[in-house]
Amino acid sequence: METSFRKIDIDKYDEDVLNDEDLYDADPRDPAMVLEEAKQRQVAVRSSLAKNDTAGALAVILDSPPYGPNTEQAKEITLSTLLTILNSTKTTEITPVIKSLSQDAQDTLMKYIYKGMAMPGWGDISGSVLLGWHEKLTEVTGVGSIVRAMTDRRIV
Repeated sequence: METSFRKIDIDKYDEDVLNDEDLYDADPRDPAMVLEEAKQRQVAVRSSLAKNDTAGALAVILDSPPYGPNTEQAKEITLSTLLTILNSTKTTEITPVIKSLSQDAQDTLMKYIYKGMAMPGWGDISGSVLLGWHEKLTEVTGVGSIVRAMTDRRIV
C-alpha cells in the first residue's frame, strides 16, 4: 500500500497560509547587536537596582526588547534580568512603578510575566512574585494589556 502521500506538506502549496513574517516586520537589528544590547542593559539594570531605582531599571529593560528569530540568548538574558527586578521589588512599590511605565512598556511587561510563568518550575522566581505583579499590572491597565500581550505576534 502506498503511504508516501501522507508525508507531503500540503500547506506549502496553499497561497492563503499566514506566516509570522507576514504578520509583523522582523527586528531590523543584527542578532549580535541585539545580544550586545541585552548585556549592556543587564549592567544598566544592576546599577539602577543598586540605587533603588526600580522604575528606571524596568524602563531600561522594557525599551525595545529582543524579538524574532536568532535572538534566543538575548531573550534569555533579558528575561532573567527582568525577573531579578521583579523579585527584588517590594510589594508596596509595585503599583507606583507600573503607573510610571508607558502603555507599551506595560504590555511588554505582561508578555514577560507570561513568559516567566511558562518556564518549567517558574525558574528561580517564586510563583507568588509573578502572580503579584500580574495582579497589580491588571489592576492598573485592565484586561486590555492581557489581550494585547496575547495577540501580539512579536514574541519576547
